[in-house]
Amino acid sequence: MARQRVALIAHDQKKDDMAAFAQDHRAFLANCELVATGTTGGRIAETCPELDLRRLKSGPLGGDQQIGALIAEGTIDMLVFFVDPLTAMPHDVDVKALMRLAIVHDIPMALNRATAEMVLVQSGAGRAASNE
Repeated sequence: MARQRVALIAHDQKKDDMAAFAQDHRAFLANCELVATGTTGGRIAETCPELDLRRLKSGPLGGDQQIGALIAEGTIDMLVFFVDPLTAMPHDVDVKALMRLAIVHDIPMALNRATAEMVLVQSGAGRAASNE
């Protein structure tokens, strides 16, 4: 079975949540091809240095659009995108464009931790990883 290709993005105050999510599910994520926006990828790399992660540009500097392009090319299987709903989002158009591409290309998209964990459970590996 091919490795799942997972994109990880966390905006604003959700970066700690994403780092914690990656740490809690590192066994599952270690078997995936991971790509993340710049700052989010840096936080994940600090928390889980064993994960092989490709870092793109920071989200508002083009990273969200880079991940959107990967989705459009068919090279992303799942998007975990922790959006911070309690902060002003000057890059709101980027958020909407990325969500639209995930919907158009029919890939699983989790916008919060609860949904991300449900998607992992559905993948068959998440339950074991979360119990470690």
